[in-house]
Amino acid sequence: MTSPTRADSARRDSTDPLACFRSAFVLPERTIYLDGNSLGALPKSVRARLDSAIDVEWGERLITSWLRSGWMDAPARVGDKIARLIGAAPGEVIATDSTSINVFKTLSAALALRPGRKLILSTPDNFPTDLYMAQGLIQQLGSGHELRLVDGEEIGRHIDDTVAVVTLTHVNYKTGRMYDMAGISRAAQQCGALTMWDLAHSAGALPVALNDAGADFAVGCGYKYLNGGPGAPAFLYVAQRHQSGFSQPLSGWLGHAQPFAFDSAYTPAEGVGRYLCGTPPVLSMIALECGVDMLLEVDMRQLREKSLALSDLFIDLVMDRCAGFGLELASPRAHAMRGSQVSFRHPQGYAIMCALIENGVIGDFRAPDLIRFGLAPLYVRFVDVWDAVETLRRVLADRLWDREAFQVRGKVT
Repeated sequence: MTSPTRADSARRDSTDPLACFRSAFVLPERTIYLDGNSLGALPKSVRARLDSAIDVEWGERLITSWLRSGWMDAPARVGDKIARLIGAAPGEVIATDSTSINVFKTLSAALALRPGRKLILSTPDNFPTDLYMAQGLIQQLGSGHELRLVDGEEIGRHIDDTVAVVTLTHVNYKTGRMYDMAGISRAAQQCGALTMWDLAHSAGALPVALNDAGADFAVGCGYKYLNGGPGAPAFLYVAQRHQSGFSQPLSGWLGHAQPFAFDSAYTPAEGVGRYLCGTPPVLSMIALECGVDMLLEVDMRQLREKSLALSDLFIDLVMDRCAGFGLELASPRAHAMRGSQVSFRHPQGYAIMCALIENGVIGDFRAPDLIRFGLAPLYVRFVDVWDAVETLRRVLADRLWDREAFQVRGKVT
């Protein structure tokens, strides 16, 4: 089979139904950005919206903007918008805090709903913060809970009536491997266990159906495929069936039933609102809402089709044009098991990525040996994929990675 040419990729771009969205982002010239799985690109709408928020809402309206400009309702309003992207109902999602804090809150709630069970089940390659927060929660509770890590391929057979909660990242952050959310949630329910899904690499990248899958809890971040900006607020989901019986440990004043009653005793708000804690970061919430609003204009089926087509092309080109240079595909070939990223292993992975970035292709590296390429379908083109692989071929063939400066790892990889 003949490898696709750059002209072939350009023709695919000319018929891409999502091509119009690329112009809605700020994208540097002579840069191919393949790291949207770590930080989404800047929507052009953000600047004008933040200018208005700063000059008018903050500058002129001052504190009256909590009501007049809708600041107070932003966590619930943005949460309901995110709910539409992840298959949840109104009132089941709230935008708040960070992913790490939301993991702590939702795991705590899940354990409280299963008081007779002590086991949290996960995998060793789950995102570290999810594991760290579980470890910290267990230490804080001091009640004999255990975090058990098992091979993801075998997760189903480890779910039994001793498990309180199964916590997994839906799309693995290193390899892009996607779990069967519905199947695992069903297996957990059959044993009386709960599920908590991390959607950091799913929300905004592919269709998610939390309610249809029977998920109990979920968390996710706003700065990756939702394009909310660095440090954007995260979100969490609580299925409606749990909202009358759950509690969470960070009982901040905005999670109170009547925050401005200023009672000395805590009374939790009804529903998912009790997951609020402190004052929301309004400007960051506004930026996140711009990214979410754009995604609500997108047909998620088309988004998924393009994502798979981009990643198929990337894999095929690398396997053909970069053969013999020691790259090993780490991402699944099967569409049903792959998110919106492609990862390859190489002993010189870090140095290779440094060389790629210096030559205008921005991806990232994950220890010990993975180079990752996030394929955000709203702004990544088929010609970008072709050009990126050609740059990768040149980096490998000419050993552009073999420089002393590329052997020293920075604080961020």
